[in-house]
Amino acid sequence: MRTSLRTARGARGALALVAAGSLALTAAACGGGGGGGKADDKPSASRSGSSGAIPQTVQLPKLNGQKLKVTAVWTGDEQKNFTKVLDEFSRRTGAEVAFVPSGDDMASFIGSKVAGGDPPDVAMLQQPGVLNEFAQKGWLKPLSGEVTAQLNKNFAKGWQDLGSHGGKQYGVYFKATNKSLVWYNTKIFDAAGAKEPRTWPDFLRTAQVIADFGVSPVSVAGADGWTLTDWFENIYLSQAGKEKYDQLTKHALKWTDPSVKDALTTLGQLFGKKELLAGGNSGAINTQFPDSVTQTFIGGDKAKAAMVFEGDFAAVNIAGAKAQLGKDAKVFPFPAVGPQAPVVTGGDVGVALKDGQAAQALLTFLASPDAAAILAHQGGFLSANKNLDLAAYPDDVLRTIAKSLVAAGDDFRFDMSDQAPASFGAKPGQGEWKDLQDFLKNPGDVAGTQARLESDAAKAFKN
Repeated sequence: MRTSLRTARGARGALALVAAGSLALTAAACGGGGGGGKADDKPSASRSGSSGAIPQTVQLPKLNGQKLKVTAVWTGDEQKNFTKVLDEFSRRTGAEVAFVPSGDDMASFIGSKVAGGDPPDVAMLQQPGVLNEFAQKGWLKPLSGEVTAQLNKNFAKGWQDLGSHGGKQYGVYFKATNKSLVWYNTKIFDAAGAKEPRTWPDFLRTAQVIADFGVSPVSVAGADGWTLTDWFENIYLSQAGKEKYDQLTKHALKWTDPSVKDALTTLGQLFGKKELLAGGNSGAINTQFPDSVTQTFIGGDKAKAAMVFEGDFAAVNIAGAKAQLGKDAKVFPFPAVGPQAPVVTGGDVGVALKDGQAAQALLTFLASPDAAAILAHQGGFLSANKNLDLAAYPDDVLRTIAKSLVAAGDDFRFDMSDQAPASFGAKPGQGEWKDLQDFLKNPGDVAGTQARLESDAAKAFKN
């Protein structure tokens, strides 16, 4: 997200390894080790992945002369890296592929293109809620047998279910994320004598130690409302538990429930102390996600902040700040508020909006280990594809997070806001994004925030 990424999901079982495993690697330097089973490499393929050529595990049709438009919210390094996937698809098929950035409001962008009679062939959506809305409107094309075969071969049923609607398969979850990670500047931590926290009270104490040292502890990307939903969801999942998380996700529980009050009050313990936020509350509300990461690492011990919360995709921006993952930048799990630390994950799902062989061929490619290997090698990317060789990831930190994600199988939950109707959980300037931005500006107004969230949710879920 928005990253333009903005997806998430609570998990149990093997995903809990992220909390233990990925964090054992906070002391590990970049590089090293292998991964899962090795795919069949073809010498003719262009290079990608730490283990050699791009694997060719899937046969694609020849599409010489056919043109394809693909849209996603990705910009900057994310767009650049995804373009490498599209380039490999073009090389194998002969199709001409154009990437069209959608902007943050994917639902409105697609709606305008459909209304104009020229939707893109393939779109990468961030929210299951948007996929369901598009499917209900008849905008999406069911996946072909070739795509479905790749899904059955490479993905757990839970990921397949997230890409389905009304008993039909529409989506390929190409990109997955773990959004329960806090990245930190090791030079500032060492200089301040700070330690990795495990619980929310420890986190607040660590933040205060760093503030007393003279550095802003936490960089918050308040200009991107999706990051604030991630803050809330991690706290809510850990504090209220999975059953209430599921109920609130479906609006079977109102946002005026005491459990929401508890979560907002907890979040207010951070947002309510401006000395703990880089730039204070006014600075946070004007900080976009990429800047929230880079200002935490550019300049080493002279950086503007010590910690930044967000998913594994932050690795792309960390690299852009010239910080070395595992040395200059390390990671710990989102601190436990309740009995168990949360793990919230999500992903980007590819869907077809036009009939035709080319769109289905691209989705077949995205469902294969071949496409995933290209992006895995770039960093800042996770795949739920169980047949992707873990050696494709560039460092042990991402390798361990990816291994835990795949090992979770069906035992996960998706980001709450991403499962809601887009008008509530996925639009800039309205719904949950706007309500939590207002809360960041005024974190003492818990009751008012609850009332606005409930009013907006009730309207969205009614429509």
